[in-house]
Amino acid sequence: MQTILGANGQIAEELTRELYRNFTKDIRLVSRNPKKIHDSDQLFPANLMDPLATENAVEGSDIAYLTVGLPMDSKLWEDQFPTMMQNVIEACKKHSAKLVFFDNTYMYAKTSAVQTEESPFEAIGRKSTVRSKIAKMLLTEMEKGSIEAVICRAPEFYGPRKTQSITNTMVFENIQQNKKLKVPLTDNTRRTLIWTPDASRAMALIGNTPVAFNQTWHLPCDDARLTYKEMIELASKIYQQELSYSIVKMWQFKLGILFNKKLKELQELLPRYKYDNIFSSEKFKNRFPDFELTTYEKGITQIKNDQNG
Repeated sequence: MQTILGANGQIAEELTRELYRNFTKDIRLVSRNPKKIHDSDQLFPANLMDPLATENAVEGSDIAYLTVGLPMDSKLWEDQFPTMMQNVIEACKKHSAKLVFFDNTYMYAKTSAVQTEESPFEAIGRKSTVRSKIAKMLLTEMEKGSIEAVICRAPEFYGPRKTQSITNTMVFENIQQNKKLKVPLTDNTRRTLIWTPDASRAMALIGNTPVAFNQTWHLPCDDARLTYKEMIELASKIYQQELSYSIVKMWQFKLGILFNKKLKELQELLPRYKYDNIFSSEKFKNRFPDFELTTYEKGITQIKNDQNG
């Protein structure tokens, strides 16, 4: 059995579909209120803050995928993510389940330096510090050999349906709503974005490749690394309309923080938009050369088709 812990988000849904298509029909979905994607999916309501509930959720699993997400709230992250990680680690150790952890890049330096699996953690800000902490918790257990695990790391998302990201919110959702597009800080820094279905497909592949364990993998992205200006020019071509945009400066974000708590939570992430974001997934591409990567053109075309469909 393969179990998805935190089963209601976009990454988890795509992961469930990919596991079902190519690896197993024996899938357990775990969250506070899990919902079936396939008739054969086993639903297991559980709160991962509860160690016993987490143990029971993992029991009988060959592989557990930790894809849980929390709202952008620093205190919530500090209160819950480390406890969840500890509970999942202990549950996997007890039941000899492999663990696949879906991670992000918040802990990397917010500079133009190329990000690889060997890049040091330079966390700045509360959410970045939490993400660094829970990654290190798992890395420590992996180094001790107490658990068979793998870390799958992804940069910012873009994608279809329920994909949540700054780019989806400020660009693609505004296209759908016929609103003026917005770009954070600057339109000329290079961005590495990952197509959410690609992230899920790659994670399923890694989880079902035994030799991939006990290391970190950067999930595969289009190396075009478009600037927002180039991305919106491409979207204009695909949508067959001139898409205009405005650049939201840092002072405008700071002004908005006075009236919007969500913007306050976003503030620590904004500095990364001042610099090129060069996320390297060469390790994955060299190991899995037959993986079919979604280009920006193909991805944006699918977003357009989904919005029209």
